[in-house]
Amino acid sequence: MKYSGLPAGMWALFKSSFRFNLSAILGLDEEEAKAVTKAAKAKYKEIILKLPEFEKGDRFKTNIVNCAMFSAFCLELPAKPTLDEMTVYYRESMTTGAMKLFCKLGGRKKFSARDIEGMKKTAALHAADRNPYSWNMDYLPYPDGSGYEARFNKCGICVLMTELELKEYIPAMCRLDYTMSELGGADEFVREFTLASGGPYCDCGYKKKGFSK
Repeated sequence: MKYSGLPAGMWALFKSSFRFNLSAILGLDEEEAKAVTKAAKAKYKEIILKLPEFEKGDRFKTNIVNCAMFSAFCLELPAKPTLDEMTVYYRESMTTGAMKLFCKLGGRKKFSARDIEGMKKTAALHAADRNPYSWNMDYLPYPDGSGYEARFNKCGICVLMTELELKEYIPAMCRLDYTMSELGGADEFVREFTLASGGPYCDCGYKKKGFSK
């Protein structure tokens, strides 16, 4: 993967919030935050350049780019935070004003014909069969029409963060699914299992708010 386009754009979009929360959430002083951010940028580029390019139509490229950014900051921290601390750090760093607007706009399209068709195409692609840093999922509509489940049996985040010896922090990224759903406002996010916690799959369930037959 090249450090241009999406990876460079995502760094430009989120670097300030990731740096700010080094102090606001993790307690680093200004000089420490500056040094960590500088080192994290170099590490981020290193991680990105080692990743394969994603296929056209693979909607999960953004996910792995976000993972590379979070991982880069994790690797450059002067001390090892707890999982709870990193969960809050990642959530606060990702939920910028632009991200909140993105989620809100996405919520308006949730369960639309276009949304459903996109889920079906993603399920059919099985991109992780060719790229271990992507995802494989099944699209499972709820029989009562209340929404659907995206059931993942391969996860690029699990692969990359395990390789980087950051497996313990994978749940910090998983938790953002709930936050993004809340910001979208159209669905209630439900989950029972994650691959990161040793489950048979990751079940991402989206139930329509206020649904009634």
